[in-house]
Amino acid sequence: MTELASATPDDLTASFDIAIIGAGMAGASLAAECAGHARVLVVEAEDTPGYHTTGRSAAFWEESYGGPGVLPLTLASGVFLGTHGLLSPRAGLTIGRAADRARIEAFVDRYAALGVDIRLKGRADMTALVPGLREEWCHGAYEPNGADIDVAGLHQLYLGQARRSASVLKVRARIAQASRQGDEWLLEWAGGTARAALVVNAAGAWADQVAALFGAAQLGIAPLRRTIVQVRTDPVPPADMPLTFGIDEDFYFKPQSGRLLVSPHDETPDVAHDVAPEELDVAIAIDRMEHALDWRIAALERRWAGLRSFSPDRLPVYGFDPQVDGLFWFAGQGGFGIQTAPAAARLAAQLVLGRPRDAMTEALDAARYAPGRFMRP
Repeated sequence: MTELASATPDDLTASFDIAIIGAGMAGASLAAECAGHARVLVVEAEDTPGYHTTGRSAAFWEESYGGPGVLPLTLASGVFLGTHGLLSPRAGLTIGRAADRARIEAFVDRYAALGVDIRLKGRADMTALVPGLREEWCHGAYEPNGADIDVAGLHQLYLGQARRSASVLKVRARIAQASRQGDEWLLEWAGGTARAALVVNAAGAWADQVAALFGAAQLGIAPLRRTIVQVRTDPVPPADMPLTFGIDEDFYFKPQSGRLLVSPHDETPDVAHDVAPEELDVAIAIDRMEHALDWRIAALERRWAGLRSFSPDRLPVYGFDPQVDGLFWFAGQGGFGIQTAPAAARLAAQLVLGRPRDAMTEALDAARYAPGRFMRP
C-alpha cells in the first residue's frame, strides 16, 4: 500500500465496516484477508506502512522458532509463503558446547515429537556447515527445512491485495481520540476523522497504548529492543551457511549478500518509539559472534534496531476484547510475526467476519490466542 487508495479527510466521512490501526505486516495482511468481504480502512501513524518492525526485520521461517505454541501458525503459513515464491531455502542450526549436550538433545526430542524435521549434528558436520566454528561448539540441532523470507515482498503482496479490493489507507494519522457512538467508533486524528463498526488493534509495540484509547484494559504487551549488525568478514560467509543460533538464545547470525548479519538476540525492555541501536548492544553482538566464529571482521557496515512486542505468555493475541464492544486484538506477534503472518491473518479475518475455517486454519486453536486469557472473569 504505497497507499491503498488516496484518501482525503472528506473521503473518510462515510462509515467503514472495519478500521485497522497499523499498516505493518499485521495490519496489511489482515486488510488483505478482509478486503472483498467488508469495507476496510487502514490507519497508519507513520509516513509509510511498515516503517518500524516490519521494515527492519531480518525474518526467516524456522519451524521451532517461537516455541511450541507458535509452531502451528508457522506450519500453517509455510505453504502460502512457498507458493507465492517468498521463501529462499536456508537451514537452521542451533549450537551448543560440551556442557550443553543434554539441552541440545532435549531440544531435538521436543520438536521431533511435534513433527519437526530436526536432527542431531556432531562437530564434523557442524564445521562442514559453518566453517570457522570455534572448537568448543560441538553439539548441534539441525533443521533442514528453514528459509529466508522476502519480507518486503510479502508486505507488498498484502498491500497490493488490499488496494485492489478498494480498501483505503490513511497515513500520517496517529489516532488521538476514539469514542463509541451507537454501533460505531468515531476515530479522530490530526486533520481527519472516520467511523467504523469494528476497530482492529494491530498497532504492534503501541498496542497497549491504542487499547487505552478505546477504554480497554492493557494486556501487558511489552516492546523489546532487538539489535542487528551487518559486518564484512574474512572469509566471506558461504551463501548456503545455515542460520545459526546459540542454545542460550544469546546470538544468531546468517549470511546475506556476501555479508554476515549478527544479532545478540537481545530483548531489552523499551518504550514504543522510533528505536535506534545502542553502542553496547552492537559491541555485544560482535563479541558473541567472535566467540562463535574464528573469522576476522573487516568492517562494521550497518547497524539497526527494531521493537518486538510480546504478550506476557509470549503467544500472540488474536480475538475480540471481552470487555469492550467493537474492538479486536491482533497484536503481540513477538519476533515471529512475519513467519506466521499468512495463517494469523487468515484466522483473524475468519474470526472478524464470522467466516468458516479453511485448510490453512482448521488445525489452529483460536482460544489459545484469545485476549481473554489475560483478563479476570
